[in-house]
Amino acid sequence: MVVVVEAIGLKKVFRTRDKAPGLRASLSGLVAPRYREVEAVVDIDLRIERGEVLAFIGPNGAGKSTTIKMLTGILYPSAGEARVLGLVPWRDRQKLAFKIASVFGQRSQLWYHLPPGDSLDLLAHIYEIDPPTYRARLRHLVAQFEIEHLLQVPVRKLSLGERMRCEIVGSLLHRPAIVFLDEPTIGLDVVAKQRIRQHIRELNEHEGTTVFLTSHDAGDVEQLCRRVIMINHGRVVFDDSVVALKQRFLRNKRIELKLLEPVAAFEMPGVHLVRHEDYEIVVDVDTRLQPIEAAVARLMSGARVADVSIEDPPLEDIIAAMYLHQSERSP
Repeated sequence: MVVVVEAIGLKKVFRTRDKAPGLRASLSGLVAPRYREVEAVVDIDLRIERGEVLAFIGPNGAGKSTTIKMLTGILYPSAGEARVLGLVPWRDRQKLAFKIASVFGQRSQLWYHLPPGDSLDLLAHIYEIDPPTYRARLRHLVAQFEIEHLLQVPVRKLSLGERMRCEIVGSLLHRPAIVFLDEPTIGLDVVAKQRIRQHIRELNEHEGTTVFLTSHDAGDVEQLCRRVIMINHGRVVFDDSVVALKQRFLRNKRIELKLLEPVAAFEMPGVHLVRHEDYEIVVDVDTRLQPIEAAVARLMSGARVADVSIEDPPLEDIIAAMYLHQSERSP
């Protein structure tokens, strides 16, 4: 496989002014300011292959945005090396800009008072796309993202979901090999999220575009990505598949029974009763303390069961457990 992103020992240290409380300290700081160093990213190693859809996750302040800014050439690292599509991002930023794209859920590249069509025309000039190629590419993307009826509507009148589809189209005009998506579904309703995810999936499948995704939405990770990298306190603490993530941090199983007749209360070590009604029992089983088979057998032995289901907890619960586990291990 072709490696499109590779980073070795990437590090970023910010020097910030140390402000002490009080008037005397403030006046002293004007004459002899004190500074302290904050490590935002510490010795990060990355290796991403062409065509991957990667989730880059972590708590707020973990170093995700700083890492992306170094990989896109916006920031110089304090130490380490990186190559994106064979280019050093901070040294070859202009060349790299023609090969990658970035979409930020809370920032816009579209002009607020203009319709998206005008912004797309301008972006085509910025990326030096010749008119015939641009028109063909625009027709394809407009059809794929279903935005033809939005092209002449001022951006200020679009819903957030409509604007995000137009934003992504604008980022894809020059056929980037890698797209950096930072919270692309933030603030969207369920239907809009599903549409954005579907378009991203089709983009990856049909054009082989590598997708580098940061998101706090577990649905984005579960529905789009096969691989997850978690960063915490500037360090990579997990790098494996979504399946491996679940296997490593999945501790509970939920069992739900539909009953033909009421039963007495249920107690068993390692089993937490979530809901107990006349014709329904729902429990969570800690598989470290109680095998799931034993819990199911015990439940079914004392009841006439109409239906039974065993489910994993939502991925967002698993990710929350990851964050908690890492915070407990942090100094």
